[in-house]
Amino acid sequence: MVCFAKGIIPMSIKNKSAKTGAWLFRWRSYLPLSFIAVILPSLHWFTYPAGLHKYDLICDMFCLAISLFGLVIRSYTIGYAPKRTSGRNTKNQVADSLNTTGMYSVTRNPLYLGNFFMMLGVILSVRQMWLPLIFALAFWIFYERIIMAEEKFLEEKFGKEYGDYSRRTPAFIPNFRLWQRPRISFSFRNVLKREYSSFFGMIVSFTILELVEDFIVQRKFVVDPVWAAIFSFGLAVYITLRTLRKKTRLLHVEGR
Repeated sequence: MVCFAKGIIPMSIKNKSAKTGAWLFRWRSYLPLSFIAVILPSLHWFTYPAGLHKYDLICDMFCLAISLFGLVIRSYTIGYAPKRTSGRNTKNQVADSLNTTGMYSVTRNPLYLGNFFMMLGVILSVRQMWLPLIFALAFWIFYERIIMAEEKFLEEKFGKEYGDYSRRTPAFIPNFRLWQRPRISFSFRNVLKREYSSFFGMIVSFTILELVEDFIVQRKFVVDPVWAAIFSFGLAVYITLRTLRKKTRLLHVEGR
């Protein structure tokens, strides 16, 4: 990635890319929707592995595991995040403090690393070899500019502290030799409060793809009992946690 080779890019190009990134930052939550235009046509060639639905289910579970791995990365990161950092803000950059420990000690963008695996699992479930390549390229172009915008903001706010941190810490691919223990304790309630929508969005994506894929192969609407159970569980989790967050303070954690 261009932004990974810091110092090579002319300042005018960096500033222009940062401006583009600031706009993309506001709409980053909708990136998965942009792949609909690519995924839907590719489903025309979808078939079950070896022509058997049970093998299709095994492949789906493998892809779901990849997406869950991405969610684990996000959850582990957010579980140690102080208030007003690592947030879902879409209008403006927010950072009351600089995260440099835990997952942030091995990569500057652990949440985006988690996003990559969450979306990759969904893309792989379509089982078209060329689709992950298009996804990786689009992810690179999209998030590279967002990262530039975020780093410009952090450089202006934290100055030398962020400069020193960014020079020693990779932008995306983790270097676990740099691991530093988190400064604060892990908060599972904070994870539940902030990641329930990501979890349900992932379940919805897989369920919709499964329904479409089964319809393409079997030429009729089929509700797979396994995915029906998974979706029901995801929906129950979503409704429960959303209600707790909106109507109670059970998920509130001071300083998070």
